[in-house]
Amino acid sequence: MATYSRELLSGSTQGKQIKVGATATPGTLIHTAVSGTTDLDEIWLYAVNSSSSGVKLTIEWGEASAPDGHVEVTLAAEDGYQLVVPGLLLQNALVVRAFAGTTNVILINGYVNRIDK
Repeated sequence: MATYSRELLSGSTQGKQIKVGATATPGTLIHTAVSGTTDLDEIWLYAVNSSSSGVKLTIEWGEASAPDGHVEVTLAAEDGYQLVVPGLLLQNALVVRAFAGTTNVILINGYVNRIDK
């Protein structure tokens, strides 16, 4: 029977928000998935734009090549947290990174549901 545990994003310091400093690939580290191909990480990411204008955010999902490994969203100015990754699965130590159109104005928070099979 599978067990679930809630984990911090590995790119976060003690659960703090991750400030997206990168404006191009490779992006700011958000999370490194669990090693191997048995267990899974269900990743939930929320982002907020602290600037006074809209900013494009690109999530590099397990690889840096576009468009296969990219999730893109434009975040409105000062609009509160928006769900940008809705519990998608990743494993085998693949990496999630992010970059934005403007440096240091996008903050990412979230968590991982680790599924041990």
